[in-house]
Amino acid sequence: MTIDQAGTYSFAGRQVKRLGYGAMQLAGPGVFGPPRDPDAALAVLRAAVEAGVNHIDTSDFYGPHVTNRLIREALSPYSDDLLIVTKIGARRGDDASWLPAFEPDELTRAVEDNLTNLGLETLDVVNLRLMFDVHGPAEGSLAAPLRAVADLQRQGLVRHIGLSNVTPTQFKEARDIAAIVGVQNQYNLAHRDDDGFIDALAAEGIAYVPFFPLGGFSPLQSAALSDVAARLKATPMQVALAWLFQRSPNILLIPGTSSVAHLHENLAAASLTLPEDAVAQLNAIGG
Repeated sequence: MTIDQAGTYSFAGRQVKRLGYGAMQLAGPGVFGPPRDPDAALAVLRAAVEAGVNHIDTSDFYGPHVTNRLIREALSPYSDDLLIVTKIGARRGDDASWLPAFEPDELTRAVEDNLTNLGLETLDVVNLRLMFDVHGPAEGSLAAPLRAVADLQRQGLVRHIGLSNVTPTQFKEARDIAAIVGVQNQYNLAHRDDDGFIDALAAEGIAYVPFFPLGGFSPLQSAALSDVAARLKATPMQVALAWLFQRSPNILLIPGTSSVAHLHENLAAASLTLPEDAVAQLNAIGG
């Protein structure tokens, strides 16, 4: 098994393997508090890198502070080809709620916390996570928080800027303020609102990183998905990932898990090619 079969894509000035790893599930239940088994969490991170993963997605508000400290313990000193992408713009309430954190001092503190807990002097990519609606993209100007992030970039604390939970209108507004290297929104077989957005970004060579590629807190369930998986002797989740790979070349995947066995199952999707009839059957799920 090799994840190289899924190819690479230019992201933040690097050739990044299209199959990466998302660290969110390494925190405790509800992405809050420590993991049930810290040693297992460290093992997953090490296994991902040993399998060739060179793109890890995280945030200091996972836990909070949990996943970044695990990444540092497991992987520091980091290999030169490892791209660590984090996000800011939210914070966690004491009740585990997700709250906006858009003020300049909040964004500065978030970058500083990410640097400290990851053990870095500069963050490779910082995604500004918009919180106009916690459940999905909603219109609203991102100019003020993005200018604050761009200022942190000018200070040398951030190399590249991305956006998360954004609309095409906000993306357009952002590009008048700073260079944007990627978009991270919810997208999967059943949640296809960004179809046109993905194609527009692909035309410009900009990476699109879908979060919840397997459905997130509500795992994908479909008779068509199960049927295709059975025919191809694969798991439904492997088929769902393979569909994303074939959907557009600018899609980079960051499926998360807290299990080494499940990690290897996800990584095996890189070698799965879906025949045209299977793609057509799967396309109908989101139609």
